[in-house]
Amino acid sequence: MQPHLLPPAWLPLGYGHGLRPRALVVKARDRFALSTAGKCRDAVLNLNETDIGSCREIDSDRFLFEQSGPCRFHGKGDAALVETAGSRVALQIAQATKVSSANGLQTNLVRNDIQILERTEEPCELDDYCVIPGTEFEQALVDQVRMMLGSMSDGEINVSVYDTAWVALVPSLDDSDSPQFPTTLRWILDNQLPDGSWGDAALFSAYDRVINTLACLVALTKWSLGPDKCRRGLSFLEENVWRLAEEDLELMPIGFEIAFPSLLEVAKSLGIGFPYDDHALQRIYANREVKLKRIPVEMMHRIPTSILHSLEGMPVVDWQKILRLQSTDGSFLYSPSATAYALMQTGDPKCFEYIDRIVKKFNGGVPNVYPVDLFERIWAVDRLERLGISRYFKQEIKQCLDYVHRHWTDEGIGWARNSTVIDVDDTSMAFRLLRLHGYNVSPSVFEKFEKDGEFFCFVGQSTQAVTGMYNLNRASQVRFPGEDLLQRAGRFSYEFLREREAHGTIRDKWIIAKDLPGEVKYTLDFPWYASLPHVEARVYLDQYGGDNDVWIGKTLYRMPLVNNNTYLELAKRDFNRCQVQHQLEWHGLQKWFTENGLEIFGATLRDVLRVYFLAAACIFEPSRAIERLAWAKVSVLANIITKYLRSNFLGNEMMERFMHGGIYEGNSNISWRKGDAKEDILVGALEQLIDLLAQEALPVGEGPTYINNLLRCAWIEWMMQQKNREDDTCISGVVQAGPCMVHDKQTCLLLVKIIEICGGRSGEASSMINTMDGFWFIQLASSICDNLHHKMLLSEDTKRSEATMSHLDEKIEAGMQQLTQNVLRAHGDGASKDATPTVGCTLDAHHTPFLFLRGSSSS
Repeated sequence: MQPHLLPPAWLPLGYGHGLRPRALVVKARDRFALSTAGKCRDAVLNLNETDIGSCREIDSDRFLFEQSGPCRFHGKGDAALVETAGSRVALQIAQATKVSSANGLQTNLVRNDIQILERTEEPCELDDYCVIPGTEFEQALVDQVRMMLGSMSDGEINVSVYDTAWVALVPSLDDSDSPQFPTTLRWILDNQLPDGSWGDAALFSAYDRVINTLACLVALTKWSLGPDKCRRGLSFLEENVWRLAEEDLELMPIGFEIAFPSLLEVAKSLGIGFPYDDHALQRIYANREVKLKRIPVEMMHRIPTSILHSLEGMPVVDWQKILRLQSTDGSFLYSPSATAYALMQTGDPKCFEYIDRIVKKFNGGVPNVYPVDLFERIWAVDRLERLGISRYFKQEIKQCLDYVHRHWTDEGIGWARNSTVIDVDDTSMAFRLLRLHGYNVSPSVFEKFEKDGEFFCFVGQSTQAVTGMYNLNRASQVRFPGEDLLQRAGRFSYEFLREREAHGTIRDKWIIAKDLPGEVKYTLDFPWYASLPHVEARVYLDQYGGDNDVWIGKTLYRMPLVNNNTYLELAKRDFNRCQVQHQLEWHGLQKWFTENGLEIFGATLRDVLRVYFLAAACIFEPSRAIERLAWAKVSVLANIITKYLRSNFLGNEMMERFMHGGIYEGNSNISWRKGDAKEDILVGALEQLIDLLAQEALPVGEGPTYINNLLRCAWIEWMMQQKNREDDTCISGVVQAGPCMVHDKQTCLLLVKIIEICGGRSGEASSMINTMDGFWFIQLASSICDNLHHKMLLSEDTKRSEATMSHLDEKIEAGMQQLTQNVLRAHGDGASKDATPTVGCTLDAHHTPFLFLRGSSSS
């Protein structure tokens, strides 16, 4: 193994992520039998009665396992993954051992404490297809996530102190001098923090703590409860109100500039001794005036606007007109505090039913917004996909998106079903996911978010939301040809985000995320069609904050089915598991390359690594090893053969020999090749590869002979095209510019066919040639590859025309839009598993420049 060749995305995930790097994933009834032959210091490690290596004692409770040679281990039920020869692992014994016989020592382990100590750089002795066990070590997490997704209803969200305090202010509707919802007061009394404040205990935000604490003081003072708690709360406010002038405006909760001044007036009327003249409040009053001018009272009475969410901050309204804008569930834009205020002013029974329902649901508290059913489903699906674990939850994801699609409207959506106020953030995220999964959605929903060449999230917004523009940009990346509205949206959002990035102000008013700047940068640098799935997952593992990501509403809040450590832990384990297999396959590829003597043709292990990295980044699932390895080996051989065919007058002879069965007879002893002609080496390597792929290809109801013939025909057709090419711009089927390689169109098509065949989709491979659907794919793929081929050639020309390069970029972009449209519309369930390899292979050339020319994944 040559670790220095591995791209950063391949480094063991365990480092820096709290997980052990696992060369051995062991769960064999938690038992290891150490056959010591009478001595503990020189043992053989047995797993389920299968000898797999030797073991010697390091100290009293640690043993060094040194694998004695190549291993394949097939377990039953619980199993083990065996690392390559030369690896050294330490086995820590968690309990005292007991001698079971003169020849054996048995140890029972409390946990599987196996860790890599050292890797040698010896050539690998492992064959290409190592036995990888099932997913028993992560199945419990998969089941847990499945239960979480299955539990989705109106949304899982935590209690808001501020909204609970407003509900606590509601007097009894029977005119008695008592609270209508006394359980809310009990909740407030039980949840004061040690410093006297109320709010998110894990994250301090001055805005959040101050408005929550003041709201609780108002509620407790009104009902003459908790005098000691009130004194402590007031002390906190006096000591911390100055922080409001220092806090970043981006962290200001939704409607704070409207709600907080009104809450101060209520506090003053109750005689609460707050420092009302503190200079820190002046900025808030100024912002209130700006907000009210953007949405005047007349507009608020006429049409639904975001100001309905902050009704408690509007002292003078026409309630008869406002009630006409009430949501179908009885709330005002799904805000408990706004609805509680409306209930106090009107006694409306629908308001009461809404409040009463959620107070009971949340056991005395209420959230800052409810329901959040669309928001929760959309964002949960997005997180699962970006973490690379969505393949485990296809049914649950379909149910989520079916639900969202049922509530999709021609004007877009909000965070909850039937919302009369829509926003660009939820609409963009839903549009992107629905389109990618094959639902028919129109980009005309974005018309309402454009005015005078600019895009916004809400009518009357005072500041632009970074995440709103971020998700608008992501939506624009899946546009089809002719969708000019999305093109304008993409351009505006891109320029807005790049400007924020340049000034170091990638902060959002709706979420406090672990690495929002990193998320934005990745999306702008690597558009959807140029993003390698497994690389994106690896990057997002560092960006996703799990439980620590906090949302900003009227107060700070959390969405446990969107942001949680369970998703993160599963994603880490899944990535580690995939990575172990990828590294073992990389070992096998090095062996294959060396034993076939392919270095004689000028190819290097670095070339092999590049193509395998691309294959593994696109087709990363452990179950699809044959497709991944076919991609890598076919790509390497195709490049070598192309050069040989076009630079050697014996090329025709090589083709003839291959077409008539070559010289390979299935002999596993390859020493006969040593010293033979290059032609023999190539034909032998190709014959061996075809036979191996035919044996390992996924079953399709036909035997290996049928698959062998399909593979052979694909290669022969490709060779004929390469030999007769009139394009003499390069003697290779691949253009190389620095570390970047771009295949020609014939080689791209060869890769697609072989991967489809190896993946058990031989019918798709045939239709690629014999149907109109196949015809458009070939024509479109050829056009994209030709333009990329041309661009890579021009990139090496110092006299190139920038106008020509720009024109090529436009043609490539147009081709990608057409390809996106055709693929997504051809599959009712979106870019399904069957379509993904086709798209991925076609984009071979398109992905590579983004990855290697920018240095993002190079070694």
